[in-house]
Amino acid sequence: MSRPGWRQQDGFTAGLDALAFGVLVFVFGTLLVVNAWAVVDARFATSAAAREAVRAVVQAERTDLTAAQLEARARTAARQAFLAHGYTAPPTLTDTSLSLTRCATVAVTVALEVRPTIVPGLVQSGAYTVRATHAEVVDPFRSGLEGDGVGDCGF
Repeated sequence: MSRPGWRQQDGFTAGLDALAFGVLVFVFGTLLVVNAWAVVDARFATSAAAREAVRAVVQAERTDLTAAQLEARARTAARQAFLAHGYTAPPTLTDTSLSLTRCATVAVTVALEVRPTIVPGLVQSGAYTVRATHAEVVDPFRSGLEGDGVGDCGF
């Protein structure tokens, strides 16, 4: 009887198939995790942008700002929040309710499109739209606004 030599590869064919399949599962699994994290990261960024846009309006120093000035202030704050999260695209503000009067609800919705990461050569699917809304009430006892804060808010 002779001993099998080191150069014989009996049974290696099945192992080669499993190795190739394992690499494919790893690559596509990694892409799935990367795409999921991109959506989660975009959600964090849009939430922060909406929150900062509302705060910029509610805590404005001047109380005589027009609606266009309030919207510009909100856009600037949202853009700075996006930049802090690493997004260079300007934020899309939709459904804005900006009023600097006592007990008014200031609300902003920020939207961002997230493009999926794909393998080159595959058909690209559509983008995901991530939206976040934040709302705050203007302080009823804030100084500089018309009224006394008690009769204006229904207390």
